[in-house]
Amino acid sequence: MRWRMASLARCASLGIGIAMLRLLPGPHAADLAARAVDFKRQLEDRVLPYWYDTTVDWQWGGYRLADDAARKVPPATEKQVVSQARMVWGFAHAHLHGYRDPRRDYLKAARQGYEFLIHRFLDRERGGYFWKTDLEGNPVNDRKYLYGEAFVVYALVEYHRASGDPQALAHAMDLYRLLQQAAHDPKHGGWGEHFERDWTLIHQQDARIEVERAGLKSANAHLHWMEALAELFEVSRDPAVRRSLAEALRVNQQWFYPRKAGNAQFHRKPDWGRVEDPQSAGLSYGHNVEFAWLMVRAQQVLGRKPAWRHFDAILDHALQFGTDHERGGLYNRGYDDRPATDTAKVWWAQAEMMAALNDRLRHQYTPPLEATLDRLVQFLVDHQIQAADGIWLDTVAADGRPVSTSKAHLWKANYHDLRALVKFIQAFHPDSPHRIATPPPRRGAR
Repeated sequence: MRWRMASLARCASLGIGIAMLRLLPGPHAADLAARAVDFKRQLEDRVLPYWYDTTVDWQWGGYRLADDAARKVPPATEKQVVSQARMVWGFAHAHLHGYRDPRRDYLKAARQGYEFLIHRFLDRERGGYFWKTDLEGNPVNDRKYLYGEAFVVYALVEYHRASGDPQALAHAMDLYRLLQQAAHDPKHGGWGEHFERDWTLIHQQDARIEVERAGLKSANAHLHWMEALAELFEVSRDPAVRRSLAEALRVNQQWFYPRKAGNAQFHRKPDWGRVEDPQSAGLSYGHNVEFAWLMVRAQQVLGRKPAWRHFDAILDHALQFGTDHERGGLYNRGYDDRPATDTAKVWWAQAEMMAALNDRLRHQYTPPLEATLDRLVQFLVDHQIQAADGIWLDTVAADGRPVSTSKAHLWKANYHDLRALVKFIQAFHPDSPHRIATPPPRRGAR
């Protein structure tokens, strides 16, 4: 009874309200366990085989990403460093977590992608990794962007974990040191984001910049740089990486993802001044909740006490303004402390909300949050996850109608959803040694 009363108080604090709580189902631990069993089977039988069979480029190396659930799309003609690195990470992550297939070698799929990064994307003259190549690996955009370089570090570390290859970690450390030298802002802190091949900082936006805005510092790039630094520090234990991770954590907490989540900012000026341009206005619920759980991850790697109040403030905001409590799922964007203005449900945002709810339930179980997670998963199963292969559609409307039926493209790889599924399976699968402990159901509860 005590945990039920605590959940009532918690739900009220989230802005859900007592009346809505009465409409929420009771505990769903058994349901989530059954879903975890289904998701594990999907990963083994459909999801990982899909990515292996349809994207691995055994001819040139790396991955070709161009597929749609509703129409035939032209074959891929380019390879972009972010999605290439994410694919390396995804296959390495799958292997690391014990996923095996007698007909498909996921570590081999990761290795050939890793080798493509090293042999074709790595600039051996100026350092860093090119933004984009053609299918064969010839650069078509030789610039270096912090967002892309961060994912290379992230991929190299995971491949090192999965393979035991010390050279992969050496490449990650080389790139980290270069970024500290070429991109770190010694005056104001944080990192510059857009560079020519020779590491000249780009101040003016142009058509070749495909991520964030030149001359500004972005929440997106700094979030993923923090994510990469956390993993790099965990395996390297390098003091300089530790200092950089602490700085990235502080910058993100202070300037981009504050405890008052309605004040989140997409961009800041180099000196951290506010950006008044309407194109930079608003917030992303998916990025907010992604930061929340990655913040805790970074603090744990640093040996610090997790800032659960900061985490809760961000999650509470997303639950109050960005969550569809009737149908399930997380909306795309909004402004300050007002209801969402863009109610599309994008695949990666659903994955990050799943990850954040998993981590919050692991820290402290509450039935309302479990019900929210169950409702999100039900929405995904009903509207966004393809039954044939388990791949998540890019975007659906609030009611589940398809908006973008893309399954793979230069910005959609096996990263967000694979990571969320692995975390979900760890949290709820009956055989998981890391399964979340939940209180017994009330008498009469289903």
